[in-house]
Parts: sequence; C-alpha cells; structure tokens
Amino acid sequence: MASNYYFFHTLTTLLISPLVLGTLCVIFPFFCIFRIVLFLYRLVVSENMKGKVVLITGASSGIGEELAYEYARRGSSIVIVARREEQLQKVAEKAMCLGSPDVLSIRADVSNVDDCKRLVDQTVNHFGRLDHLVNNAGITSLCSINDVTDITKFTSVMDINFWGSVYPTYFAIPHLKKTRGKVFVNSSSVAILHPPSLSFYTASKAALIGFYETMRLELAPEISITIATLGFTDSEITRGKHLKDGVLQVESELANNVVVLPVISSSDCAKSIVSAICRKKRYITEPKYFWVLFFAKTVCPRAFEWFNRTFMSKLCTGALQSQAKKA
Repeated sequence: MASNYYFFHTLTTLLISPLVLGTLCVIFPFFCIFRIVLFLYRLVVSENMKGKVVLITGASSGIGEELAYEYARRGSSIVIVARREEQLQKVAEKAMCLGSPDVLSIRADVSNVDDCKRLVDQTVNHFGRLDHLVNNAGITSLCSINDVTDITKFTSVMDINFWGSVYPTYFAIPHLKKTRGKVFVNSSSVAILHPPSLSFYTASKAALIGFYETMRLELAPEISITIATLGFTDSEITRGKHLKDGVLQVESELANNVVVLPVISSSDCAKSIVSAICRKKRYITEPKYFWVLFFAKTVCPRAFEWFNRTFMSKLCTGALQSQAKKA
C-alpha cells in the first residue's frame, strides 16, 4: 500500500511540473497582451473622486495627513482618524481650504475594535456612504530579538499595524460593496526585504499582505484592494535632524561615517498612492527604486541575505544609536 502511494506521488510530481510549465508557455503571450491593454486603460481612466467619501486612518501627520490633502484637492469629502485630536483639527482646516466640501474628524484608537466600529458607523451616518477606506495608521519597532527583555511589550505593534487595518475593513465591507468601493492598506517594503532589527514590525506588515491578498479574492469584483510596499519616506518617523534635503542621514559604524539614503516626500508619495487607488492598481511602491531590491531578493536570496547581514545590520545599529542620542 505504501509503495503504491509512493509511486502515485512520484508520478504526480513528475507530471505536474511540465504540465504547469507548458500551460504557462501557452498563456504567457496572451497574458502580456492583457497586461499591456490594462496598463494603457489605467493610464487613461481614473476614478473621479468629486463627491466621494474617503475614510483615512492615521491622518494626523506624515503620509496620512498628505493623503487627506490629496483627496481634498480632488473634491472628496473626507473622514480623518487619529488619536491626536488637536492635530486632526489642523489637518481638517487645511483640507477644507484645499477643496474638500466636508471634513469629519474622529478621535479613535484603531487597535480598539469598538472604536473601529464607531468610526465606520459615524462616517456612514454623517455622509450616507463610503467609497474609499484608507488604512494608513501604523507604528514602527526597531529592536533586535537579542535585545528583547519583555516580549509582551511588542503586542502593540501587531495590534495597531495589523488589527488596526483589519478591524475598520471588516466593518466597512458592507458599505463598500454598495458603492463598489476600494480598500487601501499601507504595508511596507520590509515585508518583502526582511531587514534585521525590524522583526516585529516586519511580521505585522507581512501579515497585512497575506491577509489582503486573500481578501482580494474574496471581495472581488465588488471591492478592489491596493497594497502599498513603501520604502524610505518622509514621515513623522524619519522627520527631524536625520532627514535633510530629501535624504535620510543615519550615523553608522559602516565606514565610520554617515549613510545617506534617498527619501520620497510624503506629498509625492500621497499623490502616487491616491492615483494608484483610483486606477485600481494592485500594488504601489515608493520610492520606485525599491523594485530593484525586490527583484534582487527574489532572484538572489542568499546574496541578499548576506547584504542584509553585513550592510543592513550595521545600518540598523547606527539607527538605534542615533535614536538613543536623540532621546
């Protein structure tokens, strides 16, 4: 019985590989044509956001703040959510000046499921609809597992970065189906590149990709999903003495000097994100040169691991030292 099973298993393995490869060779030319047509279509066609309703979490600063301004310029009514109420009011005032017909500010903690239900309910009760849900709220964590003394202190990273997007999405789904709306989730390039000293942050962002890729299948065609895998971006995390003239400067033991990394502004990043959402793009990556790193990680995983171990580990150590000096 065991030998029959082994023979069947071996035969299946030998047949499946060439069958899949042969099928891919047949459909590949048609797939390329489809991708070209889709690309050209999305260059021309973009959703008109005038009169639409957009809910943005983590909107008190950084990318979330700029997303609010970009939607305001397009004539959308917006709901901005964060924990800092005073900062939200400033963002709301500026968004109104930029062209938003109505701005609703909601103080909420996205890691709290009741708050997430409340912010979706308030949005629909106030505007009567919801067209875009922009899950932007998140926190970072820079710490090597070797330096962790209390593992329970890192639960907030998953609570905010993962559940802080899943909760609002869950409550927004019925309303988004009515408007054939869109969901955006702000993951990160670290979910693909896996740099050292960011294990908890990486895990929370990788979980977002896994969850929303599955959601993409479950919610299509009523709801489309755009996932951001962002790299070095001018946000509240990087702002300050280490960000200057569009580059991130990190003190590092590497070559005993300062490592300079190109950074995209929050404003430019927000424009790319909103454009991607309105065109139903599956992924958006900024800065765009990060695609080269994704390709290198896929094609040469061992070489990229060496790069992470010898270069990125020292860079992260320098970032930790800079953070300690700043504190």
